[in-house]
Amino acid sequence: MLDICLLGTGGMMPLPYRWLTSLMARHNGSSLLVDCGEGTQIAIREKGWSFKPIDTICITHFHGDHISGLPGILLAMGNSDRTEDLTMVGPRGLEKVVNSLRVIAPELPFKIKFIELTQPQERLELNGFTIDAFKVNHKITCYGYSLSIPRAGMFDVGKAQANDIPKLLWSRLQKGETLEYEGRTLTPDMVLGAPRKGLKVTYTTDTRPVQSIIDNAIGSDLFICEGMYGEKSDVNNAVKYKHMTFEEAGELARAAGVGELWLTHYSPALNYPENFMDDVRRIFPNAIAGKDKMSAELSFED
Repeated sequence: MLDICLLGTGGMMPLPYRWLTSLMARHNGSSLLVDCGEGTQIAIREKGWSFKPIDTICITHFHGDHISGLPGILLAMGNSDRTEDLTMVGPRGLEKVVNSLRVIAPELPFKIKFIELTQPQERLELNGFTIDAFKVNHKITCYGYSLSIPRAGMFDVGKAQANDIPKLLWSRLQKGETLEYEGRTLTPDMVLGAPRKGLKVTYTTDTRPVQSIIDNAIGSDLFICEGMYGEKSDVNNAVKYKHMTFEEAGELARAAGVGELWLTHYSPALNYPENFMDDVRRIFPNAIAGKDKMSAELSFED
């Protein structure tokens, strides 16, 4: 199971009814944040979720509306008695940027490990999440993220017997252990069938439509994409400032064949996103105008 919460949906500046951009994912006792705009810690508290299990924070880029809430979140995590290491992922320069922000949060009871992205596409395995980071097209270096929860194949009695695996080792191999037994190396694939469909969420914001988004969103149960502008006439601004319109997000969702599209990162001038959703749904019917603290519980297929 994978819990997803869109903590904030605003771009550029917070509004009384809309915090800045942030996403939280929870799986198997671990929590992950993507971006940390102003208001993130308030949204987490209003949602009733906890700071303490946050193991990973992924930053898309270094504009203030995506990182301005970071010092407060770090302090809140410290005050929750967290002592385990925190991993932060983001573009090159991440450590310098975060340490500059930490001038007002200098003492924390946990260490921060930094992973700086340098390639157009990188894959990480962290705390049960498979994270695919991919470069997009904004005014500064910016990455999108796909979060996947893989699912192993079902236990196959016939396969275990054919490979002469003792019954006392079946359970351990099914749980993913690799074992040495009587001079043989026994691996989980010797008792498991083909991998089953896992769970996948793709998140991208502050970008023009690019092929890397489609390539990484393919197979996503949920695709969360920026919709900076709702009006069709705003496409020139979208090109100029390297953002997207609602309809462009819909085109990406259709091209990638995702399960559901949530729009986010609205312009402060966009008061009623739902007013523009009919045009999006003509392109991609399963589209939703995201709202602060909107959440979903994704479950594995039977």
